[in-house]
Amino acid sequence: MSTNTYRTIWISDLHIGSTQCQADILLDFLKHNESETLYLVGDIIDFWALSKKVYWPRDHNTIIQKVLRKARHGTKVIYVPGNHDENVRDYDEYVFGDILVRNQIIHTTVDGRRFLIVHGDEYDTIAKYHQWIAKLGSKGYDFLLEVNRFFRVIRRFFGFQSQFSLAAFVKYKVKNAVQFISDYEDSIVATLCDEGLDGVICGHIHHPEMKDMSGFTYVNTGDFVESCSAIVEHFDGRLELVFWKVLHSAEYLEGDQPVPDIVA
Repeated sequence: MSTNTYRTIWISDLHIGSTQCQADILLDFLKHNESETLYLVGDIIDFWALSKKVYWPRDHNTIIQKVLRKARHGTKVIYVPGNHDENVRDYDEYVFGDILVRNQIIHTTVDGRRFLIVHGDEYDTIAKYHQWIAKLGSKGYDFLLEVNRFFRVIRRFFGFQSQFSLAAFVKYKVKNAVQFISDYEDSIVATLCDEGLDGVICGHIHHPEMKDMSGFTYVNTGDFVESCSAIVEHFDGRLELVFWKVLHSAEYLEGDQPVPDIVA
């Protein structure tokens, strides 16, 4: 498989150090995609999960090594911490192993558009003011992912090729979850629309999205737990939402998920 080269790549919510990280797909993405700049948009290492149970398999270490290797070989790597790795925010503007830490930063595309890069939990009132509720919700989300993993094994045993995600189904179908996503997007846009920006690129809610909201571009990278998605900037300034699992897994293509075509 050939390597894709972009001006910029954004990935977030890798949750390295948790059982939910889809390390094999992430490593495949890192192997086949290069960029001049790589943004790590928060929840890269899941210190919440590590505080409860030390889980660090070999492929998680390989992820860290691969990112460090990219930085050593000329990729500009910028780490924007999230709420699961919030301790890293104490090191704003520090450089570790050629990786720059920035709590937030403005990225200018080649066609001159200015985007604020931020994880996004700062605009989530539950995560910001009621962290115990956020952690309880995180446990519930992890439970759904574990249940989904069990049923995936059963489906494969019986020969059913489907990537149905119970956690994604709950997010998309349950009224309160859908309303939370909408409120989160509205909160970010309402806060930033008068800041002289063209848009925001964030993560946090594991809901990949790219859309225009009253002239302000809202972009969410998604995650490498469920959607295995990323945002890329082409050399003409176009932004594209890429679903790596969709594009590069024959099993996934045979399932019930559509291949999206999202650019801005």
